Amino acid sequence: MQYTSAVLLSAAGLISSVSAHGSILTPAPRVPGAAMAAACGQQVEVNQASDHNGNIQGMLQVAASQSDYNAAECQIWLCKGYKFADNTDKVQSYTGGQVVPFTFNVAAPHTGTANVSVVDTASNTVIKTANETSFSVTIPEDLGSKCAKPGDCVIQHWWNAASIDQTYESCVDFTVGGGSSTGSSSSAAVSSVASSTAAASSVAAISTPASSAIQTTSFSALPTTLATVVKPSTTYSAPAVETSAPAEDDDTCDA
Repeated sequence: MQYTSAVLLSAAGLISSVSAHGSILTPAPRVPGAAMAAACGQQVEVNQASDHNGNIQGMLQVAASQSDYNAAECQIWLCKGYKFADNTDKVQSYTGGQVVPFTFNVAAPHTGTANVSVVDTASNTVIKTANETSFSVTIPEDLGSKCAKPGDCVIQHWWNAASIDQTYESCVDFTVGGGSSTGSSSSAAVSSVASSTAAASSVAAISTPASSAIQTTSFSALPTTLATVVKPSTTYSAPAVETSAPAEDDDTCDA
């Protein structure tokens, strides 16, 4: 799958082959604000306020010369340092088993890998994964109370262009209420479809060839990339300033 314009996704679905970077348009994603400025520094916040599509490595270049950048407080590798406190009015409410449509704005054409993950904002520790090149997936039904409180969880779109050392993140805050009464409580259903990309199109399309059948499977049957994260009992401590993007996905793609 490739992006060249606005693309409609399914929440928590993986995009493992992309040709551009950008940010989530809908549901309403986190944006920079005063809390981010206090943690990441005024100039880093200004950098992102002027262009939400900027990459983390560029932010770190700005931060390197700023005395008010606090790496531990900023947590720049989580939602690019964008803070829940600046976005309390944007929390989405979902239920287990719900499929959520996303629109993604492509700002520049590059080649890279991407995924969408359910992330616990306190720990960023992966405990469940799934992966396909093009599919729709439900919100996990076994989150329990992990994402019941606003600010505890985000749906994070992560994109990395290893060839040019640029990483982009975009987050949507959400809570999860009651789940579906059907299906397994330990896995979310995934509908996997084959995809083809319309070359030289101004709008990227997800299509299913006539010979391809829709297949339903569970997280345990798929490779790793989609992540559901659980908060541990210990308090998360942010690492020192990092200078390279974390290796969230080892898939490669063509331009």
